[in-house]
Amino acid sequence: MAPLIVLLVVFVLAALTVKLGTGMFKFPLPARIAMCAMLLFTAVGHFAFAEGMAMMIPAFIPFKTELVYLTGLMEILLGVGLLFQSTRKYAVWLLILFFILILPANIKAALEHVDYQTGSFDGPGPGYLWFRIPLQIFFIVWTYLSSIRF
Repeated sequence: MAPLIVLLVVFVLAALTVKLGTGMFKFPLPARIAMCAMLLFTAVGHFAFAEGMAMMIPAFIPFKTELVYLTGLMEILLGVGLLFQSTRKYAVWLLILFFILILPANIKAALEHVDYQTGSFDGPGPGYLWFRIPLQIFFIVWTYLSSIRF
């Protein structure tokens, strides 16, 4: 829920700033700024809660903690990449792929009740997927519309 709040609050602030600066409302730039901010916010979790996030990764994948750090770094780089014309096209497609690839980890975490912040098995459970899966689709659509479509 917190990433969605960050995305929407930063979007409103960025949209108001763009409107005040240009006199026009423009969706793409504030939307990309908001996605970048949201990705920076979520990347912090990869470093602050690495052990708990490693519990979300399927057992057959090695180097779980290192992968959590790598994906945190990817979120930072791809988020910033959305802000520059020269890297935007690559960043958006890699982000969409990233959002798709992390969905199984979120499903595993929900099914096993993983609480990545505490590194325990008392998380919200499968009901969380009713929010998480549509949210993941929303992030994909947001990224596409703000970076490719417009």
